[in-house]
This record gives sequence, structure tokens and C-alpha cells, in this order.
Amino acid sequence: MNDDTPHDPSGRIEPSFSPNAANSDQSGASEADARQPPELAKRIGELEAEVTRLKDQALRAMAEAENTRRRAQREIEDNAKYAVSSIARDILPVADNLRRALDGISGDARQADEKLDKFAEGVELTEREFLSVLERHHIKRVDPMGQPFDHNLHQAVMQVETPDKPAGTVVQVLQSGYTIHGRLLRPAMVAVSKGNASGSAGQTVDTSA
Repeated sequence: MNDDTPHDPSGRIEPSFSPNAANSDQSGASEADARQPPELAKRIGELEAEVTRLKDQALRAMAEAENTRRRAQREIEDNAKYAVSSIARDILPVADNLRRALDGISGDARQADEKLDKFAEGVELTEREFLSVLERHHIKRVDPMGQPFDHNLHQAVMQVETPDKPAGTVVQVLQSGYTIHGRLLRPAMVAVSKGNASGSAGQTVDTSA
């Protein structure tokens, strides 16, 4: 009798598989999935929704952490920039007094007195060096003479009638202002033109700015 079963040379019998049997097993698994209880399908949907919610929370938390980091970095940078603001504000009167000393010496007096002229030159040199030191620390003087009044940088203490100047023009600087890293350190105290009394009626500057 003939035996059609494949034989290994060693005498082992190789198992044979039927494609029809494999397809039958897969079909049965699909049918089993389709026959899942409604409670299980509901639970799977709930878990998927929970995963989505947790992912969203994680993304929001990461974004908030990044925003917090950036705010902290800005605060650190600002603190480094403006840490000297208090002491800078306290030493500004030194510059004011140097300027007052120079303004109090007329050109005629300097020409008439050589010693006085030398003294004034020394004060000018001191003022230039002092302002140079301030600028190295990003502290700059605001000299708005002849410029339009700017309430962000100037403080108007009085208004004067000046027919040859448009209303709102700074016509006198009583005290120079200063900025630090572009931020106002001290406003300039100024006198502002209110223009021609007849031609600029009604045009005023808020001196409380």
C-alpha cells in the first residue's frame, strides 16, 4: 500500500496544515470580536476618551510650564537690567549740580577770568566723565529742548506764552530726565509753550502728566 505522507530522511513525520482550517480560525476570531458584550465596547470607548483627555492635559501642562519658564527668564533679565535703578536715581543730583555750576558761569565771566575759565573746564570734564559712566550702564540723559512735549518722558511744571513756538513745545528744561535701558528713570522737568495767546486759544498741556 502506498503512503502519501511526506517523510523526513531521518524518519520524522512533518505536520501538514490546511489553509481552509486557518481561514476558519480567523473567521471565528472575527465573529468572537463582533459578539463582544456591549459593556466591554462601552468600557473601551471610555478608556479611549480618558487617554485623549490625559494627552490634552499633558500638552496643556507642558505649554504652561514653558510659559512659566519664559516669564521667569524675563524677570531674571529685568532684575539684572534694572537692579541699579535705585542707586542710579540717587546719584542723578550729582549730574544736576554739575550742570547748575556750569550754567551759573557766564561766557563773559569766563573770558574775563582765566582761573574761572579753567575751573569751568574742569567741571565740564567731570560732567562728561560722569555722563560717560552712566551711559556705560545704559543710563542716558533726556534733553528735550525744542521737542514736542511727551508725557511719557517729560513733566510739565509750567506753561508760557511764546508766539514763535507751536503749542506743546518744550521751551525750557528745568531739570534733565534720564532713562535706563530705554525705560524712564526720571522725567525731565520742563516748561511748555502754550503758543500765541490769540492764535492758540484753548490749546493747553496737562502739567500733571
